[in-house]
Amino acid sequence: MAEPIKVALATTATFLLLIAAWTLAIDVFELSPQILPSPAAVAEAFWYGWTQGAFVPHALFTLQGALGGWAIGAALGALAGAVVAESNVARRVLYPMVIAVQSMPTVAVAPLIVVYFGVDLPSKLVTVALLCFFPVFVNTVAGLTSADTRLLDLYRANGASRWRTLIDVKVPSAADAVFAGAQVAIVLSFIGAVVSEFVASRAGLGHLIKTFANDLNVAVMFAAIATLAVLGAGIGTALARLREAVIFWKPRHGPQQR
Repeated sequence: MAEPIKVALATTATFLLLIAAWTLAIDVFELSPQILPSPAAVAEAFWYGWTQGAFVPHALFTLQGALGGWAIGAALGALAGAVVAESNVARRVLYPMVIAVQSMPTVAVAPLIVVYFGVDLPSKLVTVALLCFFPVFVNTVAGLTSADTRLLDLYRANGASRWRTLIDVKVPSAADAVFAGAQVAIVLSFIGAVVSEFVASRAGLGHLIKTFANDLNVAVMFAAIATLAVLGAGIGTALARLREAVIFWKPRHGPQQR
């Protein structure tokens, strides 16, 4: 059986088991809709939100912030990672600073970002970029510094420039790791976007969840969360397919092999 069919069947089976356990929990524990709405109520809210267009502008706003911030953070992370990997001075200076910035909780920093950049899109981009920077940065450094030493010695012996060595040897070696970091970052991008919308926003799925939480409309909250899950899963899957298309080779050389 083809791999995509196996994945689709496994995903469908897991989803159906989740729905069954959800329904059983409501019946056994006699939970009210304000605590845990039924799958039918969530499906109805999801369908109404999309067919009537209520979710569309909020989803687009969240997507704009998540993908825009992801692109900025991933690009800066790859660039900074390349600089750190190629320069011992930059490694000593930048690496501790990056670790320190990343150690600060996003929830604590987000209000300051809103103060500086406002409640609209720029604050979302900054928040998401901060979250997406680190995984791409770390993976870029790890990938570039793990290139095959034999190839590096060969290029040095033949007088290759540092730039040529970087492009021909180190970048292909690091490509898979950089894509892996980008896949982690795309998940974090939605977290950053929603956190930013919780703090202060006029639109977005996070804003929608916060608004309906005040009304105790849990079904719509679940529907908005399901929308985030669908968007994240779809974009994450697309990025994984892009990774397979771009990284069409499987690196067989490495320091662990002889």
